[in-house]
Amino acid sequence: MTSEFFNIHDPQYLPGELRQPVIAIGNFDGMHWGHRHLISRALTLASSLGKPAALLTFEPHPRAFFQADKPFFRLTAPPQKSCLAEVFGLQGMISLTFDAKLAALTAEAFVKDLLVGRLDISGAVVGYDFHFGKNRAGSPEMLASLGLEYGFVTDIITPQSHDGAIVSSTLIRSLLADGNIAKANTMLGHAWTLSGEVMHGDKRGRELGYPTANLVLDKGMALKHGIYAVRAIVDGKIHAAVASFGRRPTFDDGAPRLEVHIFDFSGDLYGKIIDIMFVGYIRPELKFDGIEPLIRQMDDDSRQAREMLAYR
Repeated sequence: MTSEFFNIHDPQYLPGELRQPVIAIGNFDGMHWGHRHLISRALTLASSLGKPAALLTFEPHPRAFFQADKPFFRLTAPPQKSCLAEVFGLQGMISLTFDAKLAALTAEAFVKDLLVGRLDISGAVVGYDFHFGKNRAGSPEMLASLGLEYGFVTDIITPQSHDGAIVSSTLIRSLLADGNIAKANTMLGHAWTLSGEVMHGDKRGRELGYPTANLVLDKGMALKHGIYAVRAIVDGKIHAAVASFGRRPTFDDGAPRLEVHIFDFSGDLYGKIIDIMFVGYIRPELKFDGIEPLIRQMDDDSRQAREMLAYR
């Protein structure tokens, strides 16, 4: 087995190191505990067959394709998904462009032409609710039946629960929309993280004594507006920080923006891509009657953020 990780888009064939892979198939938005369990089963099956294991996923997310006019709250961007796939022990991530052509494939063609013809898989591991092919006609049971016909092993994963709830990307989105970072992170098995490019802002934070890195996020972002304890990853280094996500009602009530104040940090961040790891929710977004009460509140927010980060 190779130690190199392969990140491949729309392959017509796979490199020798990924020949006849066992693939974990799905959208894997969040890479949560349920996904980890599925990946673990794929790794176990691959080991028993003496084959590599890889993730097979789709870009854009099918929901974003079918409902392009509706904002979609995506949990995990492709670079983060690829990084986690490697951390979890897979040998590669195969991304297929989800477009009209792929959506029109029948379930049988998805298996015969794609999984067998192009990828030449040895095994497939899917969740209990996985559907594929035109009109989602293919089911896990159908995949297992076709696997017997075409000569690959199929493993179907049952629902994974935590604290009495089935772990799902939908549940995690709901928790984040409620500001319940702690429970969302528990369901994920890691801190929910987003990435963004640092853009020029109005420089107001600097004037208030709290310079911020301003990140403009996807319109589908449905995180609850408010103040959060976070960690910022800049050039591979982790820094404690406090973040505000919202419309800045005290000033302009504009488009939602993530503003991150990194503690004890100096340096030019403009144009950099930074990662923000969410640790805890502090309070909702508020409108203040003046600058002085706002600064007092920011002082208290920073104190609470430091305390949260010290213990989590």
